Amino acid sequence: MRAPFGARLTTAVSMRGPLCVGIDPHPSLLADWGLPMSAAGLERFAMTCVEALAGEIAVLKPQSAFFETYGSAGIAVLERLLVASRQAGALTLLDVKRGDIGSTMDAYAAAYLAEGAPLAADAVTLSPYLGFGSLDPALELASRTGRGAFVLALTSNKEGASIQRATGGGGASVAQEIADEAAARNAGASPLGPVGLVIGATVGRLELDLSRLNGPILAPGFGAQGATVADLRTVFGESLRHVLPSSSREILRHGPDPAALRDAALRVRDSLGVTHPL
Repeated sequence: MRAPFGARLTTAVSMRGPLCVGIDPHPSLLADWGLPMSAAGLERFAMTCVEALAGEIAVLKPQSAFFETYGSAGIAVLERLLVASRQAGALTLLDVKRGDIGSTMDAYAAAYLAEGAPLAADAVTLSPYLGFGSLDPALELASRTGRGAFVLALTSNKEGASIQRATGGGGASVAQEIADEAAARNAGASPLGPVGLVIGATVGRLELDLSRLNGPILAPGFGAQGATVADLRTVFGESLRHVLPSSSREILRHGPDPAALRDAALRVRDSLGVTHPL
């Protein structure tokens, strides 16, 4: 049995620093790296990222959509990336943003969180907008297998505000209701529960009470999307100690040389300064 995800993430961050690097093989990046828009180019991109980053960075976050674009060959590359990253010591967070009901959610959970599944990751991203309870099959399986989930709460895209900042049935914002549901599932866990939140680093000063969350916060938008260390402090305040900033393009644009890619990631990590450990 592996240790619970919250404990493993806390250890990884204490040893490697609080940074998640997104592995996003966008077509423009493949072109910038001089790689073909093919499964072979995708694999070269992915394995270069593993070579450069998996031995140094706490969490790697492949974006599934960019691999799915290449069909079964792309999924095979994603499988190899997940295995190679874990072998090098990085935790893997598969960015799939799945959310469904009933047997379909059961199947998604089995695909990404079951023991021995080809696409099993240390954690996944989930969307709660069919009701937070619809995620229970994934959250329960993650807990049993020592894995985690990051649930979309307050994202940085402008389209999200109309739903996430709207008032829910209980009088709080939808984002606050999501945070409270996550907190309920993390209650009593130590050092952190397995249910994290996704909160954009560019959303401005938070109007969320995260004091009971007892879980990690993934903060995309650090770097190329404009968020700075100062923004992280402004957005998250006392919750900063639980924040895992995520950066993709700011680092990936330095490829394809593995040494340059690694140096860029370490510069971003070091720019976080003396951060609060998870």
